Amino acid sequence: MGPIHSLDDLVDMLRRHFRLIVGLVLLGCFVSLIHAQKKQHMFRASEVIQIERPRIANELAPSTVAGSTARRLQLIEQQIMARASLQSIIEKFALYKDTPEATLTEKVNRLRQSVRIEGVAAVREGYGDDGTVAVLTISAEMPTAEQAQAVAQEFSDRTIALSIDSRVEQTRATLEFFARREAALIAEISALEERIEVFRAENDLANPGTLEVRRAEVATINQAILEIDRTRITVQRQLERVDSNGRRATVERETAELNSQLGSLDQQRALLVDRAAQLSDIIETNPAVERELAAFERQLQQFQSQMDVAATRRAEAEVGVRLEAQHNAESMTVIEAASLPDYPYTSSKKKLALMGALASVLGALGIAFVLDWRSGVIRTAAQMKREVGIMPVVSIPYLAARPVRRPLSVRLRGAFYRLIGMRPTASPSPRD
Repeated sequence: MGPIHSLDDLVDMLRRHFRLIVGLVLLGCFVSLIHAQKKQHMFRASEVIQIERPRIANELAPSTVAGSTARRLQLIEQQIMARASLQSIIEKFALYKDTPEATLTEKVNRLRQSVRIEGVAAVREGYGDDGTVAVLTISAEMPTAEQAQAVAQEFSDRTIALSIDSRVEQTRATLEFFARREAALIAEISALEERIEVFRAENDLANPGTLEVRRAEVATINQAILEIDRTRITVQRQLERVDSNGRRATVERETAELNSQLGSLDQQRALLVDRAAQLSDIIETNPAVERELAAFERQLQQFQSQMDVAATRRAEAEVGVRLEAQHNAESMTVIEAASLPDYPYTSSKKKLALMGALASVLGALGIAFVLDWRSGVIRTAAQMKREVGIMPVVSIPYLAARPVRRPLSVRLRGAFYRLIGMRPTASPSPRD
C-alpha cells in the first residue's frame, strides 16, 4: 500500500496535501458542471415494421421479384441513407437549427449516425438460410421528442414506399421485357415464314413435303413400269403361242390385237419412264435446296420454342403484376408506431455533475497518493521501524519558524523618527 499503512497515515497525507486536493476537487467540479450544462439531452423513438409473407403461395402464383428480403432491404437502406434523401429530411423537419455553424455535410453525417435500421431474421425452414426478414425496427435519436418521433415515422414511411415502388417497378420491368421479347419473336417468325414461302415459290416447292411426294411418285412410276413390263412379257408370250397353222383371218386378228397391246404398253412405259426421269432430275438437282429448307425449318422451330418460353414468362409476369397491384404479394405493415418519448435516454445533468465530482475527488486523492509515494520521506517513528527495522531513540518534531513581529507602538515610533530624520533609540526586544 506504499506509505499509507494505517488511518493515521491517511489522515496525515490528507493534511499535508489538503490545498492540492481541495483545488483539484473544485476544478473538477467546475469542469463537470460546465460539461453537464453543455450536454444535450437525446430522445429515442422506434417504429416496428412487420414484413408479411405473400398471401398466395409461390407454387400457385410465383412472384417475379427476385432476391431475398434482406438483400432488398439493404438496397432500400442505401437509398434512404443517401445524401439527397437525408438532406430532404433535414430541410423538411428543420433539423439541427440550434447549430447554425455546422455545415450541411456535418448535419447529414450526424443524421446518418442518429438513425438505425435493424432487421430480425425469420425462423429458418430447414437447414438453409433464405434471407427472410420478419421484423424491421427503425430508431431515431434526436434532441427533442417531437423530432425523434417525426424522423422515425418519416424513415418508416419512406422504407415502405420504396419497398412497394421497387417491387412494382421490378414486376413491370419483367412484364415489359418478356412482352417485348414475345413481340420480337413473333415478328421474326413472321419474317422467317415469309422467307420460306418465297423460297418454296422460287424452287417450285409450293407445299411442304413436295420432295417426299415426288419421291413417292417416282416409286409409284417404277412400280407401274414394272407391272407394264410383266404385262408385256405375258402378251409377248401369247403372241408367240399364236397358232400360225390356223385360219388366216383368225391368226391375223389375234396377232393384230396382241401387237396393239404391245404398242400400247410400250407407249405407257415410255411416258412413265419420261416422267420418272423428269422427277429424278428434279430430285437430284435439289439437294442444296432441301438442306437450306431444312435449315429454315430448324430455325423456325427454335423461334417457336423461344416464343413458347417467352409467352410462359410473360404470363407469369402478368400474374406478378396483379399480385402487386392487389397487395397479395410480400408487404410491410407498421405493427408498432413511433410514440412520443416521455424521457430522454441520456443521463441527467445532475447525475453527470455528481459523477464528475466523484471522479474529481478520486483523481485528487490518487494524485496526492502518488506524490506522497514518490517523495520517499519517512515521517514517523513507526514508518522508520516498518521500512528500515530500526526504532529511533528520539523524534524531533518539525516546528515552523515564525517571524518576530514588533508591537504596533514601536513600529509607529520608528516610522515617526524616520519621517523627521532622527535615529530611533534602541528599544527592548519583545522576548526580553
